[in-house]
Amino acid sequence: MKLDLRILRDIDWLMLMLALALSLLGVLQIFSATQESKFENVWWRQLFYIAAGLLLMWLICHVDYHTLLGQVPWLYVLTVFLLLFLVTYGASLLHVRRWIPLFFGFSFQVSEFGKVVIVLLVARYLTSLRRTTVQNGDILKLTGLVAVPCALIYLQPDLGTALTYAPVLAVGIFLAGLRVRQMAAIALLAVLLAGFSYQFLLRDFQRARVVSFLHPDQYRQGKGYQVIQSQIAIGSGQMWGRGVTQGSQTRLRFLPVSHADFIFATYGEEQGFIGVIFALGLYLLLLLQIVQNAQSAPDRAGMYICMGVAALFLFHLLVNVGMVAGMMPVTGIPLPFMSAGGSSTMTTFLLLGLVNNVRLRRFIS
Repeated sequence: MKLDLRILRDIDWLMLMLALALSLLGVLQIFSATQESKFENVWWRQLFYIAAGLLLMWLICHVDYHTLLGQVPWLYVLTVFLLLFLVTYGASLLHVRRWIPLFFGFSFQVSEFGKVVIVLLVARYLTSLRRTTVQNGDILKLTGLVAVPCALIYLQPDLGTALTYAPVLAVGIFLAGLRVRQMAAIALLAVLLAGFSYQFLLRDFQRARVVSFLHPDQYRQGKGYQVIQSQIAIGSGQMWGRGVTQGSQTRLRFLPVSHADFIFATYGEEQGFIGVIFALGLYLLLLLQIVQNAQSAPDRAGMYICMGVAALFLFHLLVNVGMVAGMMPVTGIPLPFMSAGGSSTMTTFLLLGLVNNVRLRRFIS
């Protein structure tokens, strides 16, 4: 692979600057949230993950996305194999099997990098159809392919990450030419599946999260504790916020995992309503920039890749912000670019690399 410095000229700099701005907001908030705690060194590790993510983004831009699409079968099989290995033989950490240990305390979360594979898988499958509308058989086949890694991730157990694969599939099928009757049937099946899953598939702690979401005041010291403390943190920020390192909910450790899944609550407490609007504005501009790259994609495969990335980021944003605001059940879905985490941070930059990959080849027929 030959490094091409012309990439520096042609990449989407606005998209990259928006991503870096959000990442630096995240680092600042991680630093604030972890002061005088056992996680006080996490912020500099996050800087390392951002740098590694930028390197991965740079490298993936050098490989034509059509070449990547050609390797999807091998990438898919490897992902399923690693997920199966984790479920059957993986070491349990905090009662879950999500990470493969590497070196120097670092680990590899297969399900995070699996998002890249799912984006490529959906793009490859739907591009190969060469039809203006998608058939029922196509929907079932593609859904089955996506469902296999989802099921293995659920068994880790990690329902939150498993759900993140769904919007990539949904947006891809919709753009492939979904008919109204098919949309109605899918919506009905989704409702029935949700009810069946709640009754027979969800574990006790997962059902407890749903119940505590519906009745948080009845579980103030239990499953509803995080959401209530999160709402208190956001409300106490008022218009301008308490200031960096001045959040009482964060400093007094009332809010658990304040540097990871609930980082937006601590950000709202310390930066206030104005800071929240600023961050959400950055996310909106980032999503619009990704959609613009989808519109200028040279072919359908590139469009599917960009829109799959946009759907994934939007789902993460809506679920995470909705969770900390008490409008959605608690899940382990991180906030892109801001939440602390190695695999998730590097994956987000890899996904941006895919979008830039499409952009760099927009004038190639």
